[in-house]
Amino acid sequence: MNIYQKLIEVRKEVPYIQKADKGSQYQYTGSSRVLASLKTKMDELGLLLVPSITKPTLHESPIEYKDDKGNVTKRTTTYFTELEMTMTWINADDPKEQISVPWYGQGVDIAGEKGVGKALTYAEKYFMLKFFNIATDKDDPDSFQQTHGLVNMITSKQVGEAKKMWLELGFSADAINQQTLKLYKKQLTQLTEDLADDFITKLQAMKAEKETA
Repeated sequence: MNIYQKLIEVRKEVPYIQKADKGSQYQYTGSSRVLASLKTKMDELGLLLVPSITKPTLHESPIEYKDDKGNVTKRTTTYFTELEMTMTWINADDPKEQISVPWYGQGVDIAGEKGVGKALTYAEKYFMLKFFNIATDKDDPDSFQQTHGLVNMITSKQVGEAKKMWLELGFSADAINQQTLKLYKKQLTQLTEDLADDFITKLQAMKAEKETA
């Protein structure tokens, strides 16, 4: 496959990510959730994403805290980091085959030393979401798939049924993703509805065989 075909295969892998992480005022999609959902497929296809900073800009904003009498009680500085970047996809099977995309990241920090790191994390997460057109609505995944006419993904009922049968067979909870990766090259929650049915059927057969042994 050429680099474009590989990127399309990655895009097919995750049509939706639920906003499951919570901040003080809103729900959001954590960067680790985004990267974990795509990394396995990227590794499988031999795709590398190389970020580079083309222009960093640092803005400093002094802030004063005053008491009721107007006396300054504390002074701090907010650091706002902006990064103009280039995100480059490289096909490991043919390193000359590359796609470079201009990008941008930003990060706010009080101490100052974490601004670049926050901006890079912001840039990487949103690059993945926007480049692959991954939706992050607050709808639950089942409702989203049905509403938007995408491929039917594993339902919460199937997840619960598969996990229950897996534990009943005597396996550890952590090992279920290893098994689905072995069978379908996907983690449990990344299975389609059809693949989930197939996996549950396999578990039922294993359970029946165990009971008759």
